[in-house]
Amino acid sequence: MGISLKDVAERAGVSVKTVSNVVNGYRHVTPATRQRVQQVIDELGYRPNLTARHLRKGRTGIIALALPELGNPYFAELADAVISYAAGLDYIVLLDHTNGRRDQEILFAQGFRARLIDGLILSPIELENEDLLARGNDAPLVLLGEREYEAPHDHIAIDNVAAGRTATRHLLDMGRRRVAFLGARHGRARRTAHLRLRGWRAAIAESPDAAGGDELVATTDGYARGDGAQAMARLLDSGAAPDAVFCYNDLIAIGAMRTLTERGLRVPEDVAVVGFDDIDDGRYCSTSLTTVAPHKQAIARAAVDALLARLDGGAEAAQSEPRHIRPGFALIRRESTLGRP
Repeated sequence: MGISLKDVAERAGVSVKTVSNVVNGYRHVTPATRQRVQQVIDELGYRPNLTARHLRKGRTGIIALALPELGNPYFAELADAVISYAAGLDYIVLLDHTNGRRDQEILFAQGFRARLIDGLILSPIELENEDLLARGNDAPLVLLGEREYEAPHDHIAIDNVAAGRTATRHLLDMGRRRVAFLGARHGRARRTAHLRLRGWRAAIAESPDAAGGDELVATTDGYARGDGAQAMARLLDSGAAPDAVFCYNDLIAIGAMRTLTERGLRVPEDVAVVGFDDIDDGRYCSTSLTTVAPHKQAIARAAVDALLARLDGGAEAAQSEPRHIRPGFALIRRESTLGRP
Protein backbone atom coordinates (compact mmCIF):
# COMPACT_ATOMS: atom_id res chain seq x y z
CA MET A 1 0.00 0.00 0.00
CA GLY A 2 1.36 3.47 -0.90
CA ILE A 3 2.37 6.25 1.46
CA SER A 4 -0.49 8.67 2.17
CA LEU A 5 -0.73 12.29 3.26
CA LYS A 6 -1.81 11.01 6.67
CA ASP A 7 1.38 8.94 7.01
CA VAL A 8 3.50 12.00 6.26
CA ALA A 9 1.47 14.16 8.66
CA GLU A 10 1.83 11.69 11.54
CA ARG A 11 5.59 11.34 11.07
CA ALA A 12 6.09 15.11 10.77
CA GLY A 13 3.76 15.94 13.65
CA VAL A 14 1.56 18.26 11.61
CA SER A 15 -1.95 18.20 10.17
CA VAL A 16 -2.88 16.58 6.86
CA LYS A 17 -3.84 20.07 5.64
CA THR A 18 -0.33 21.34 6.33
CA VAL A 19 1.21 18.48 4.35
CA SER A 20 -1.22 19.23 1.51
CA ASN A 21 -0.18 22.89 1.58
CA VAL A 22 3.49 21.92 1.30
CA VAL A 23 2.85 19.46 -1.53
CA ASN A 24 0.81 22.03 -3.48
CA GLY A 25 3.31 24.85 -2.92
CA TYR A 26 1.06 27.14 -0.90
CA ARG A 27 2.95 30.02 0.71
CA HIS A 28 1.28 30.10 4.12
CA VAL A 29 3.62 27.56 5.74
CA THR A 30 6.58 28.58 7.90
CA PRO A 31 10.01 27.73 6.46
CA ALA A 32 10.80 25.44 9.41
CA THR A 33 7.57 23.48 9.00
CA ARG A 34 8.01 23.26 5.23
CA GLN A 35 11.53 21.90 5.69
CA ARG A 36 10.40 19.30 8.24
CA VAL A 37 7.50 18.11 6.09
CA GLN A 38 9.66 17.95 2.96
CA GLN A 39 12.25 15.90 4.82
CA VAL A 40 9.59 13.36 5.82
CA ILE A 41 8.23 13.30 2.26
CA ASP A 42 11.73 12.47 0.99
CA GLU A 43 12.32 9.86 3.69
CA LEU A 44 9.03 8.05 3.10
CA GLY A 45 9.13 8.43 -0.68
CA TYR A 46 5.65 9.98 -0.81
CA ARG A 47 4.33 10.71 -4.30
CA PRO A 48 1.21 12.86 -4.80
CA ASN A 49 -1.82 11.26 -6.43
CA LEU A 50 -1.80 13.48 -9.51
CA THR A 51 -4.94 11.90 -10.95
CA ALA A 52 -6.94 12.78 -7.83
CA ARG A 53 -5.47 16.28 -7.79
CA HIS A 54 -6.55 16.96 -11.37
CA LEU A 55 -9.96 15.36 -10.88
CA ARG A 56 -10.65 17.72 -7.98
CA LYS A 57 -10.23 20.55 -10.48
CA GLY A 58 -12.44 18.84 -13.02
CA ARG A 59 -9.50 18.00 -15.28
CA THR A 60 -7.81 14.92 -16.70
CA GLY A 61 -4.23 16.12 -16.22
CA ILE A 62 -3.56 15.43 -19.91
CA ILE A 63 -2.84 17.92 -22.69
CA ALA A 64 -2.46 16.99 -26.36
CA LEU A 65 0.32 17.98 -28.75
CA ALA A 66 -0.48 17.48 -32.45
CA LEU A 67 2.42 17.90 -34.88
CA PRO A 68 2.60 17.56 -38.67
CA GLU A 69 5.56 15.13 -38.73
CA LEU A 70 7.01 12.99 -35.98
CA GLY A 71 9.76 11.75 -38.31
CA ASN A 72 11.16 15.26 -38.70
CA PRO A 73 13.90 15.73 -36.06
CA TYR A 74 12.84 19.31 -35.37
CA PHE A 75 9.34 18.24 -34.33
CA ALA A 76 10.73 15.29 -32.36
CA GLU A 77 13.03 17.62 -30.42
CA LEU A 78 10.21 20.12 -29.88
CA ALA A 79 7.92 17.34 -28.63
CA ASP A 80 10.60 16.26 -26.16
CA ALA A 81 10.83 19.83 -24.85
CA VAL A 82 7.04 20.12 -24.43
CA ILE A 83 6.75 16.73 -22.71
CA SER A 84 9.61 17.48 -20.31
CA TYR A 85 8.32 20.92 -19.36
CA ALA A 86 4.72 19.72 -18.91
CA ALA A 87 5.90 16.86 -16.71
CA GLY A 88 7.44 19.37 -14.34
CA LEU A 89 3.97 20.89 -14.00
CA ASP A 90 2.37 17.49 -13.34
CA TYR A 91 0.81 17.18 -16.80
CA ILE A 92 0.98 14.26 -19.19
CA VAL A 93 1.27 15.01 -22.92
CA LEU A 94 -0.69 12.95 -25.43
CA LEU A 95 1.35 13.07 -28.64
CA ASP A 96 -0.22 12.72 -32.07
CA HIS A 97 0.47 13.74 -35.65
CA THR A 98 -1.59 15.14 -38.50
CA ASN A 99 0.67 14.38 -41.50
CA GLY A 100 0.18 18.06 -42.37
CA ARG A 101 -3.28 17.25 -43.76
CA ARG A 102 -6.04 19.79 -43.42
CA ASP A 103 -8.72 17.20 -42.65
CA GLN A 104 -6.63 15.85 -39.78
CA GLU A 105 -5.87 19.33 -38.47
CA ILE A 106 -9.57 20.21 -38.55
CA LEU A 107 -10.34 16.97 -36.70
CA PHE A 108 -8.00 17.93 -33.86
CA ALA A 109 -9.06 21.59 -33.78
CA GLN A 110 -12.74 20.63 -33.63
CA GLY A 111 -12.27 18.57 -30.49
CA PHE A 112 -10.89 15.14 -31.40
CA ARG A 113 -10.08 13.37 -28.08
CA ALA A 114 -11.76 16.29 -26.26
CA ARG A 115 -13.00 14.04 -23.44
CA LEU A 116 -9.48 12.80 -22.79
CA ILE A 117 -7.63 16.11 -22.66
CA ASP A 118 -7.72 19.50 -20.94
CA GLY A 119 -6.40 21.42 -23.95
CA LEU A 120 -4.53 21.18 -27.24
CA ILE A 121 -1.25 22.51 -28.62
CA LEU A 122 -1.47 22.30 -32.42
CA SER A 123 1.15 22.96 -35.09
CA PRO A 124 -0.90 23.33 -38.30
CA ILE A 125 0.29 23.38 -41.91
CA GLU A 126 -2.89 23.54 -43.99
CA LEU A 127 -5.48 24.79 -41.48
CA GLU A 128 -7.37 27.94 -42.54
CA ASN A 129 -8.87 30.81 -40.57
CA GLU A 130 -12.41 29.62 -41.28
CA ASP A 131 -11.56 26.24 -39.76
CA LEU A 132 -10.59 27.91 -36.50
CA LEU A 133 -13.45 30.40 -36.45
CA ALA A 134 -15.91 27.53 -36.88
CA ARG A 135 -14.42 25.66 -33.95
CA GLY A 136 -17.17 24.51 -31.59
CA ASN A 137 -14.96 23.08 -28.85
CA ASP A 138 -14.34 25.23 -25.76
CA ALA A 139 -11.14 23.48 -24.63
CA PRO A 140 -8.13 25.84 -24.80
CA LEU A 141 -6.15 25.74 -28.04
CA VAL A 142 -2.63 27.10 -28.57
CA LEU A 143 -1.20 27.34 -32.09
CA LEU A 144 2.45 26.76 -32.98
CA GLY A 145 4.24 27.69 -36.18
CA GLU A 146 4.63 30.66 -38.41
CA ARG A 147 1.39 30.66 -40.38
CA GLU A 148 -0.54 33.78 -39.52
CA TYR A 149 -4.12 33.46 -38.28
CA GLU A 150 -6.81 35.96 -37.34
CA ALA A 151 -8.36 33.59 -34.84
CA PRO A 152 -9.06 33.89 -31.09
CA HIS A 153 -6.26 31.58 -29.96
CA ASP A 154 -2.81 32.14 -28.50
CA HIS A 155 -0.10 31.77 -31.12
CA ILE A 156 3.58 30.93 -30.50
CA ALA A 157 5.96 31.65 -33.40
CA ILE A 158 9.44 33.00 -34.01
CA ASP A 159 9.96 35.89 -36.45
CA ASN A 160 10.79 33.93 -39.60
CA VAL A 161 11.36 36.99 -41.77
CA ALA A 162 13.96 38.29 -39.33
CA ALA A 163 15.52 34.83 -39.04
CA GLY A 164 15.76 34.43 -42.82
CA ARG A 165 17.32 37.87 -43.12
CA THR A 166 19.86 37.05 -40.39
CA ALA A 167 20.91 33.81 -42.10
CA THR A 168 21.29 35.47 -45.50
CA ARG A 169 23.08 38.48 -44.01
CA HIS A 170 25.64 36.13 -42.46
CA LEU A 171 26.48 34.73 -45.90
CA LEU A 172 26.66 38.18 -47.49
CA ASP A 173 28.88 39.48 -44.69
CA MET A 174 31.31 36.68 -45.52
CA GLY A 175 31.66 38.00 -49.07
CA ARG A 176 29.22 35.66 -50.82
CA ARG A 177 27.29 37.35 -53.60
CA ARG A 178 25.26 34.62 -55.30
CA VAL A 179 23.23 33.37 -52.36
CA ALA A 180 20.49 30.91 -53.34
CA PHE A 181 17.37 29.94 -51.38
CA LEU A 182 16.36 26.27 -51.27
CA GLY A 183 12.92 25.23 -50.12
CA ALA A 184 10.52 27.76 -51.64
CA ARG A 185 6.91 26.62 -51.98
CA HIS A 186 4.03 27.53 -54.24
CA GLY A 187 0.69 28.51 -52.75
CA ARG A 188 -0.44 30.60 -49.82
CA ALA A 189 1.80 33.59 -49.12
CA ARG A 190 1.60 33.14 -45.36
CA ARG A 191 3.30 29.77 -45.27
CA THR A 192 6.56 29.52 -43.37
CA ALA A 193 8.66 29.04 -46.51
CA HIS A 194 7.36 32.34 -47.89
CA LEU A 195 8.30 34.15 -44.69
CA ARG A 196 11.85 32.82 -44.74
CA LEU A 197 12.09 33.63 -48.44
CA ARG A 198 10.96 37.17 -47.61
CA GLY A 199 13.84 37.43 -45.16
CA TRP A 200 16.23 36.24 -47.88
CA ARG A 201 14.90 38.87 -50.30
CA ALA A 202 15.20 41.61 -47.68
CA ALA A 203 18.87 40.83 -47.02
CA ILE A 204 19.64 40.62 -50.75
CA ALA A 205 17.94 43.98 -51.33
CA GLU A 206 20.23 45.56 -48.73
CA SER A 207 23.33 44.47 -50.69
CA PRO A 208 23.45 46.23 -54.07
CA ASP A 209 26.20 43.96 -55.41
CA ALA A 210 24.39 40.72 -54.49
CA ALA A 211 22.50 38.67 -57.07
CA GLY A 212 18.85 38.10 -56.20
CA GLY A 213 17.08 36.82 -59.27
CA ASP A 214 14.50 34.04 -59.37
CA GLU A 215 17.12 31.74 -60.91
CA LEU A 216 18.60 31.49 -57.40
CA VAL A 217 15.31 30.36 -55.81
CA ALA A 218 14.70 26.60 -55.86
CA THR A 219 11.34 25.09 -54.94
CA THR A 220 10.93 21.70 -53.25
CA ASP A 221 8.01 19.29 -53.01
CA GLY A 222 8.79 18.53 -49.38
CA TYR A 223 11.29 19.35 -46.66
CA ALA A 224 13.33 16.14 -46.42
CA ARG A 225 16.96 15.40 -47.21
CA GLY A 226 16.08 14.02 -50.64
CA ASP A 227 14.20 17.21 -51.52
CA GLY A 228 17.30 19.25 -50.71
CA ALA A 229 19.57 16.96 -52.74
CA GLN A 230 17.30 17.16 -55.79
CA ALA A 231 16.81 20.95 -55.54
CA MET A 232 20.55 21.50 -55.28
CA ALA A 233 21.14 19.31 -58.34
CA ARG A 234 18.55 21.26 -60.37
CA LEU A 235 20.11 24.55 -59.29
CA LEU A 236 23.60 23.46 -60.38
CA ASP A 237 22.31 22.00 -63.65
CA SER A 238 20.55 25.28 -64.45
CA GLY A 239 23.87 27.13 -64.49
CA ALA A 240 22.88 29.46 -61.64
CA ALA A 241 26.27 28.82 -59.95
CA PRO A 242 25.54 29.92 -56.37
CA ASP A 243 28.44 30.54 -54.01
CA ALA A 244 26.18 30.12 -50.96
CA VAL A 245 22.82 28.56 -50.09
CA PHE A 246 20.29 29.40 -47.38
CA CYS A 247 18.02 26.39 -46.90
CA TYR A 248 14.48 26.29 -45.51
CA ASN A 249 15.51 23.71 -42.93
CA ASP A 250 18.45 21.57 -41.84
CA LEU A 251 17.21 18.46 -43.65
CA ILE A 252 17.21 20.31 -46.98
CA ALA A 253 20.66 21.68 -46.15
CA ILE A 254 22.04 18.21 -45.39
CA GLY A 255 20.69 16.91 -48.70
CA ALA A 256 22.13 19.91 -50.53
CA MET A 257 25.58 19.32 -49.02
CA ARG A 258 25.45 15.71 -50.19
CA THR A 259 24.84 16.83 -53.78
CA LEU A 260 27.58 19.44 -53.58
CA THR A 261 30.07 16.80 -52.42
CA GLU A 262 29.02 14.39 -55.18
CA ARG A 263 29.56 17.16 -57.75
CA GLY A 264 33.07 17.78 -56.47
CA LEU A 265 32.29 21.10 -54.81
CA ARG A 266 33.67 21.93 -51.38
CA VAL A 267 31.64 23.23 -48.44
CA PRO A 268 32.19 26.05 -47.60
CA GLU A 269 35.11 26.93 -49.91
CA ASP A 270 33.03 26.71 -53.10
CA VAL A 271 29.51 26.92 -51.69
CA ALA A 272 28.66 27.92 -48.12
CA VAL A 273 25.49 26.45 -46.60
CA VAL A 274 23.11 27.63 -43.86
CA GLY A 275 20.20 25.57 -42.55
CA PHE A 276 17.33 26.20 -40.15
CA ASP A 277 16.15 24.38 -36.98
CA ASP A 278 19.44 23.33 -35.31
CA ILE A 279 18.64 19.62 -35.24
CA ASP A 280 21.23 17.24 -33.77
CA ASP A 281 22.06 15.78 -37.19
CA GLY A 282 23.52 19.10 -38.30
CA ARG A 283 26.08 19.14 -35.51
CA TYR A 284 27.49 15.77 -36.50
CA CYS A 285 27.64 16.03 -40.30
CA SER A 286 31.15 15.54 -41.73
CA THR A 287 30.97 19.30 -42.23
CA SER A 288 28.97 20.63 -39.30
CA LEU A 289 26.05 22.81 -40.32
CA THR A 290 25.62 26.52 -39.65
CA THR A 291 21.97 27.00 -38.79
CA VAL A 292 19.26 29.24 -37.39
CA ALA A 293 18.30 27.83 -34.00
CA PRO A 294 14.74 28.57 -32.81
CA HIS A 295 14.70 28.49 -29.02
CA LYS A 296 12.81 25.19 -28.74
CA GLN A 297 12.78 25.21 -24.94
CA ALA A 298 11.28 28.71 -24.95
CA ILE A 299 8.67 27.67 -27.51
CA ALA A 300 7.73 24.66 -25.38
CA ARG A 301 7.48 26.71 -22.17
CA ALA A 302 5.43 29.44 -23.84
CA ALA A 303 2.99 26.94 -25.36
CA VAL A 304 2.38 24.98 -22.16
CA ASP A 305 2.22 28.13 -20.01
CA ALA A 306 -0.29 29.75 -22.38
CA LEU A 307 -2.48 26.66 -22.35
CA LEU A 308 -2.46 26.30 -18.56
CA ALA A 309 -3.07 30.04 -18.10
CA ARG A 310 -6.28 29.66 -20.10
CA LEU A 311 -7.25 26.67 -17.98
CA ASP A 312 -6.43 28.28 -14.64
CA GLY A 313 -7.98 31.64 -15.48
CA GLY A 314 -11.50 30.30 -15.89
CA ALA A 315 -14.15 32.00 -18.02
CA GLU A 316 -12.44 35.40 -17.88
CA ALA A 317 -9.19 34.04 -19.29
CA ALA A 318 -11.06 32.09 -21.96
CA GLN A 319 -12.61 35.34 -23.23
CA SER A 320 -9.45 37.47 -23.09
CA GLU A 321 -7.63 38.64 -26.20
CA PRO A 322 -5.34 36.09 -27.88
CA ARG A 323 -1.63 36.56 -27.32
CA HIS A 324 1.02 36.42 -30.04
CA ILE A 325 4.25 35.30 -28.39
CA ARG A 326 7.57 35.53 -30.24
CA PRO A 327 10.30 33.31 -28.75
CA GLY A 328 13.80 34.17 -29.90
CA PHE A 329 16.27 32.51 -32.24
CA ALA A 330 20.04 32.48 -32.70
CA LEU A 331 22.41 31.93 -35.60
CA ILE A 332 24.76 29.05 -34.78
CA ARG A 333 27.95 29.40 -36.84
CA ARG A 334 29.69 26.15 -37.78
CA GLU A 335 31.95 24.65 -40.45
CA SER A 336 29.52 24.88 -43.40
CA THR A 337 30.17 28.66 -43.51
CA LEU A 338 33.29 29.15 -41.36
CA GLY A 339 35.35 26.19 -42.58
CA ARG A 340 37.29 23.82 -40.34
CA PRO A 341 39.32 25.43 -37.57
